[in-house]
Amino acid sequence: MSFILYTLIVNVFDLIQLLIIVRVILSWVPHNQYNQIIYAIYQITEYIFKPIREFLPFSATGIDFSPFLAFLFIGFIKKLLLVSI
Repeated sequence: MSFILYTLIVNVFDLIQLLIIVRVILSWVPHNQYNQIIYAIYQITEYIFKPIREFLPFSATGIDFSPFLAFLFIGFIKKLLLVSI
C-alpha cells in the first residue's frame, strides 16, 4: 500500500513541476493562449502562482519569481510527504 501511495505522490508532484516548467517555456515563445491545452496549463499553474504572488509581491522588480518559488515549495512539500510515509 505504501508503494502505491509513494508512487502516486511522486508522479503527481512531478507532473505539477513539469507543468510549471512548460508554463515558463510558454512565456518565452509565441503561442495561442486560446488553445485548450495551453489554457488548462495556465489555469492549473495560476492556481499555484496566485497565492505566492499575493504573499510576496515582486511586481516592482519586473521579474516574476513565483514559478521558481512554486517549484521549490512543491519539491519541499513532496519531500515532507515522502518522509512521512
